[in-house]
Amino acid sequence: MRKNIIFKYIIMVAVLAIVITALSLYNLRNIGIKSAIHNAEALSEVIKSGLTSHMLNNNMHQVDTFIDSVSNIKNVDKIWLVRGDLVSNQFKNIDKTKLPKDALDKSVLLTGKMQYEIQETFTTTNVRVTIPYNAIAEKNIDCLQCHNVKQGETLGAVSLMLDISTLKQIGIESIYIISLVVILTIVIIIFLSRKILRPYISLFNRFSANINCAVTGKFNQIQPPRGITSEMMTLTQEYNKLIVNFRETSVDIEKKLQGFIGYSNINNGKDPLNDSKEIIDNLSNLYQFKKEIELDNTRDEIYARLSQIFSNKFGIKNFSFVEIDMLKQKMSVVVKEGNMFHCEKTMSESPELCRAARTKSDVMSMDFHSTCPYFENKDKYYYCTNIDISKNIYLIINFVFDTKEELENLKEQFTFIKSYINEAAPSLEVKLLMNALKESAFRDGLTGLYNRKFLEEHTKKLIPQAKRENINVGVLMLDMDHFKAVNDEYGHDIGDKVLKELARILDETVRESDLVIRYGGEEFIVLLVGVKSEEDTIAVANKIGQRVRENEIDVYAGAKLKKTISIGLSMFPQDSTNFNGVVKNADIALYEAKSTGRDKVVRFQEEQVSSVDLF
Repeated sequence: MRKNIIFKYIIMVAVLAIVITALSLYNLRNIGIKSAIHNAEALSEVIKSGLTSHMLNNNMHQVDTFIDSVSNIKNVDKIWLVRGDLVSNQFKNIDKTKLPKDALDKSVLLTGKMQYEIQETFTTTNVRVTIPYNAIAEKNIDCLQCHNVKQGETLGAVSLMLDISTLKQIGIESIYIISLVVILTIVIIIFLSRKILRPYISLFNRFSANINCAVTGKFNQIQPPRGITSEMMTLTQEYNKLIVNFRETSVDIEKKLQGFIGYSNINNGKDPLNDSKEIIDNLSNLYQFKKEIELDNTRDEIYARLSQIFSNKFGIKNFSFVEIDMLKQKMSVVVKEGNMFHCEKTMSESPELCRAARTKSDVMSMDFHSTCPYFENKDKYYYCTNIDISKNIYLIINFVFDTKEELENLKEQFTFIKSYINEAAPSLEVKLLMNALKESAFRDGLTGLYNRKFLEEHTKKLIPQAKRENINVGVLMLDMDHFKAVNDEYGHDIGDKVLKELARILDETVRESDLVIRYGGEEFIVLLVGVKSEEDTIAVANKIGQRVRENEIDVYAGAKLKKTISIGLSMFPQDSTNFNGVVKNADIALYEAKSTGRDKVVRFQEEQVSSVDLF
């Protein structure tokens, strides 16, 4: 900094010297020109007086001698006389030496006004002046007595060439003197700056260095140099107090924020202010995220919002959300962003093999060995984390990357990513509990099948959809044959076991898209959604009846029990466009099956209605 200040002072002094020199030279030149013109006017008056005197004394033959004597005056290079046309015409004699020599002479004779011009080179300056000799009629001099002219007309002119180079020499000498003064001033500035400015420059450099250190998290105090003023000393002390207070406050804020969010400072305190700002920004975003997911209705909405955070905020392209039910040993993919879920096959077949779920710890790609043996693509990089969202249900989030740099970037940001996941976990658990509670209200406590209430709620959506998409729904009404006899002979425990076995057979026989309902007592309803034809519905009904007939149920002392069922069948919308009507038709068909021998499938027919009514 000291060099910069000295350099600026030197530039300022040099510029000032140049300006002063230029102004001095300009003034000297103007003064020289004005002085030359003034001297020329004075000499012209002398010459005019001399000419008049020589004319009156009839000594005109001595005029040239007179002009030569005047030419010897210092700084006068040349003098010549110019005769006007009026005088030449009057005396009828033409003296070629008195003719105009150039345009300036002619112009002065024509205008009757003095004119001049400057002729200069680098070392010399000459002023050429031409002064008119105008006719006057005064007491001492009356030109009109000798010349046949009018007053004011130009009789001739006096031309002079004056040398004012001496003034230019003075200017050049001034330049030397000014240059010497400038050099001396620069030397003095350098000397004074080194002595006077040194402590202030040193203090400035310490301030600058400490501020740069503060940006990187190092808050150092300043030791003031000697020679500074009391005001600067006070300023330094105040700065030291400020830096100490700032260091303690920023570190305290950073530690509390880190403890609040569970964030470990990966920058090792390089920039605590920036780290704190980053933490606060993420806390603000995290708070908004938490408020939003609390208002979401379903877990799918929470998963969608969390996916948007991963994609939009953290720029992650490929990830999957997988729910694993350890109790049921069942895996379900709830979110898949990108097509890079490379362990889906293993997890769907054996979800208990998932390392992240089993160890309840993060699993990631390593440089020299495979952490997870079930990740099939060896050219990709992965990071899996586990979150317990209920007692037996784990959420596994699987991130997959093309490059190691992307994985390292995720690891740097994972503390904040995990914060979003942890905030989502309680809401997911609440949604799961609410679903479980809602599910329990729609489930039969004995068989685990959906109950009649669920059927009523579900068909409110199913039937309009079936009408829109023009799909068939086969309705099977089932009833266990002679079920009361089972309860009477074996007791209700065996009766419950028989119902559970029937529920199992129904659940295993129909498709996953079909619906099995315990309608009440030993009655069950099966909805075959999207069945192609009536024949397919009858085939499923016969298959159910066959499996029930073949199933053996253990009772007391190794005894086996076999049961049969009766099935009534009706089709939507062929038999009725009203679903309750279809259920009623299936019930009528069931009655027909039971009344005509049991253990059979009966298709609803219109004539069955009258027989039921008559009965």
